[in-house]
Amino acid sequence: MDFAENLQKMSKIQPLLFSEKLMNPWVLLGFAIVIEVIGSNCIKASEGFSKPLPTVVAIGAFVIALYLLSVITKTLPIGIVYAVWSGVGIVLTAIVAYFAFGQKPDLAGFIGMGMIIAGVLVINLFSKASA
Repeated sequence: MDFAENLQKMSKIQPLLFSEKLMNPWVLLGFAIVIEVIGSNCIKASEGFSKPLPTVVAIGAFVIALYLLSVITKTLPIGIVYAVWSGVGIVLTAIVAYFAFGQKPDLAGFIGMGMIIAGVLVINLFSKASA
């Protein structure tokens, strides 16, 4: 079997890996968010991309997270997906940064994160676009 045949076989298999029939897009979004949070915190750990391992992990995590985002948006509205992605990602990144790097949000930070969580809840509970 030559390269072209292998590539053609892979192109038929690849969409099934994260098919909406095999995996709920909301579960995929959760995975994408966790991977994005790992990437974001590896940026901090890389100290300006001066440490190779966290740099490579950050780049790899963002590539995977963006790929998952592209799969998710085949079935869910981009506005809803991006609002949840951003909101939950911000809060989780702040939580990880607190424990990993000792970065403590002030009162305004906690209020802002509370508002972000409230916004994500409103979108998911009341928006007809998220159904």
